[in-house]
Amino acid sequence: MKKILSVILAAALTVSLAACGSEQQENAGSTAENTPAQDNSGKNVLVAYFSWADNAEDTEGVDATASPSVITPGNVQQLAGWVSDETGGDIFSIQVTDPYPADWDECLDRANEERVEDARPELKSEVLDIGQYDTVFLGYPNWWYGVPMALMTFLEENDLSGKEVYLFCSHGTGGLANSVEIITEALPGASISDNIFDCDEEDASSSESDIREWVTSLGYSAAAN
Repeated sequence: MKKILSVILAAALTVSLAACGSEQQENAGSTAENTPAQDNSGKNVLVAYFSWADNAEDTEGVDATASPSVITPGNVQQLAGWVSDETGGDIFSIQVTDPYPADWDECLDRANEERVEDARPELKSEVLDIGQYDTVFLGYPNWWYGVPMALMTFLEENDLSGKEVYLFCSHGTGGLANSVEIITEALPGASISDNIFDCDEEDASSSESDIREWVTSLGYSAAAN
């Protein structure tokens, strides 16, 4: 009798432990499934960008068909606007005191001169308090397989150490070229994401949904909250 009772008790204990283990597994799975993706939307965001359209001489009379990116809004200017809208971040246009020619070939000539001279063009204005921002979205065009030298002026005048930096770029056939390496070298103390948004200059005006999705994938979409 005692032997039979022992067998019954052992069987009941086995069933109880199995049920408990099953419940624990279900709870663990539920916790994992309900863990939200990283939400960075509460961070203070700055969207800083350089666009030829914001830095060109008077464009009156310029053929919009021949020079599409110099007519407001420019390629990078459009991208920056969508990033600002999606993140809810402040926007800052990097502008030089001495505008670039509205003619593309002439603009390229000056850009090349500045590149060779490693120049730092003077900027019209500065960010009032860069320290208030946790995250900086940095937009630029590919100029001479790198970045406009005015962007380097901005990076040297603003301490981005400890900040998260996300890059977006409009370019021609050169792609990102050496731009990422140049920016990374200029910002040794910043955390520069390798998740970069880039598009062909001819596709910039139709890239709204793509760049908004990119921002959302990074967890910075204010619209989702």
